[in-house]
Amino acid sequence: MDRDSTKTAERGARIGHIVSIEGGIADVRFDGPLPRIASRLVTLDTPATTIEVAALPRDDIARGLILDPKPNLRLGMALRDTGQPIQVPVTEAALGRMFNLFGEVVDGGAPLGDVPRRPILRSRVPFAQRQVESEIFETGIKAIDLLSPLERGGKAGLFGGAGVGKTVLITEMIHNMVAEYEGISLFCGIGERSREAEELYRDMRDAGVLENTVMVFGQMNESPGVRFRVGHAALTMAEYFRDDCRRDVLVLIDNIFRFVQAGSEVSGLLGRIPSRVGYQPTLGSELADLEERICSTERGAMTSIQAVYVPADDFTDPAATHTFAHLSASIVLSRRKASEGLYPAIDPLRSFSKMLTPGTVDARHYRVARAVRNTLAEYEDLKDIIAMLGLEELSEKDRATVRHARQLERFLTQPFFSVEAMTEQAGRFVSLSETIASCERILSGEFADRDEGDFYMIGSVDELAGTEATDAA
Repeated sequence: MDRDSTKTAERGARIGHIVSIEGGIADVRFDGPLPRIASRLVTLDTPATTIEVAALPRDDIARGLILDPKPNLRLGMALRDTGQPIQVPVTEAALGRMFNLFGEVVDGGAPLGDVPRRPILRSRVPFAQRQVESEIFETGIKAIDLLSPLERGGKAGLFGGAGVGKTVLITEMIHNMVAEYEGISLFCGIGERSREAEELYRDMRDAGVLENTVMVFGQMNESPGVRFRVGHAALTMAEYFRDDCRRDVLVLIDNIFRFVQAGSEVSGLLGRIPSRVGYQPTLGSELADLEERICSTERGAMTSIQAVYVPADDFTDPAATHTFAHLSASIVLSRRKASEGLYPAIDPLRSFSKMLTPGTVDARHYRVARAVRNTLAEYEDLKDIIAMLGLEELSEKDRATVRHARQLERFLTQPFFSVEAMTEQAGRFVSLSETIASCERILSGEFADRDEGDFYMIGSVDELAGTEATDAA
């Protein structure tokens, strides 16, 4: 044992030594009592490398996940058992800052200094202390607010394959909600690109909304252990703002599938036998441990919006089906709509929300949403007939249905603030009342003489009236 190890041992710390390193796993032998599961082990060298205890395969061996991207480890190296799990800062000074898993600032600013910290692994709120609120969380995005309204204090998922617009949609929600929302926003990036994290931080700073936002990242280039734990770190900070500061918290996660994927990698590193489609056998419980921490109490509401990558657009994939079970709203993105340029590429017939019931939304909203969905469903059924026989062979009623459906499809597109620089179109925030009124007017046949292209990428139909007035002049 080296001199530093001896000094630490004299202070009563438990010291172990690495006896095996394989991939992202290290085995550490302890002569005395073993550390607890989830304890943080740190090397005595500087800078310190962190290992989180994940299993105790023998009575003298602790097997841990190496959490640093470039660990400087070697056989025989001494590690100290801190006796504590990984902890993150819980303070209002975290607002406007960007953190990694260990609660270290990564935005180039000054460290937080000596502030209170809490473990990232915490118990979920007991059922008796939870509060359920049947209140709509308005986003300003027409297709979501009308057909898949979000629940304040609930969890919503954005499902889609690669390249259909999940990250753009969640970025637009951040823009709209932080501007309209009076609480705290917490963005958690799990396994996404570092470029996206930097762009998001810069955009939020330029928009002047960063001071009410906390950002926590475990990026694509980091170890699976980091990506597996960063979601818990973000929720610990969110719980502080909900419980101690009594603020409403909006938690945005991009991407929850990467959490599942990291758990699968961790499971493989630990030598567990894989389950269905190669996922870890503990998939359901690991996802529940994260999702069940997102809830509202009498102290404040915690609302979550999560992007969910769907492998190969297969919605029967275990990662997607397990995530569905935890959500109050599911917004499904369609590759076909994206290929047609209908953005946001939301599939109105596959998306759903438990909020869209007569007892939760008002009667007018429910009636219009059902009429819009029925019209789009009838159009979907007529597409095969149109493809074989042509539009002219349809009855007058069916032709009116097709006309209304095509106008609604294009009306439910929307220019986004977050991509103004690329599209050169000003973004639109459309209130729910404007969306309902616009859909009512389209369904009534008021715009029967208007070309369906006129409804593409507008806000409310009042903009069409403005166009008519200009044409008349």
